[in-house]
Amino acid sequence: METFIHPTAIIDEAVTIGEGTKIWHFCHVSTGAVIGERCSLGQNVFVGRGVRIGAGCRIQNNASIYEGVTLDEDVFCGPSMVFTNVRNPRAAYPVGGRYEATQVERGVTFGANCTVVCGTRVGRYAFIAAGAVVNRDVPPFALMVGVPARRIGWVGFRGQRLQPVQGQSGTYQCPVSGELFVEVEEGRLAPRDDIKW
Repeated sequence: METFIHPTAIIDEAVTIGEGTKIWHFCHVSTGAVIGERCSLGQNVFVGRGVRIGAGCRIQNNASIYEGVTLDEDVFCGPSMVFTNVRNPRAAYPVGGRYEATQVERGVTFGANCTVVCGTRVGRYAFIAAGAVVNRDVPPFALMVGVPARRIGWVGFRGQRLQPVQGQSGTYQCPVSGELFVEVEEGRLAPRDDIKW
């Protein structure tokens, strides 16, 4: 699988780009960034200094991933979504590289135009709706909407909203795959196969 970098993209020094990754028109990848295999960066994506992007990530047009952000594998970043890295920015008082970290676990989806406030952790396979503003940690498999984002349900590995299983309190099922998920505690969900009974 061949790596592709469009001629209009700017790739700074000391950048690592994995095999099979595609970087499209007018992207800028800053010094020290690491991009895994089989990623796709759409038009006009910005990747900050030292950012880590895992294998299989899909970053859509105009998304900004600033310094301090780490994406695990298979993360989807919708068009024009953005990560911040300073909680209280002031033009007259720059922080000089002291950025808050944001960790995104495997398989998360970010809808178009959503914002992730720095210093948060987004759990695996969570789904952040278009336009939402994440300002606190998100549990795995959570379906988050609104400003500020709040959980309105759960999603499975395929991004489908999970349905409650009749007669089994705290058990949910994916309508596509049939996989079962269980609330292990209030506000925490896990695939049933991951739980040691």
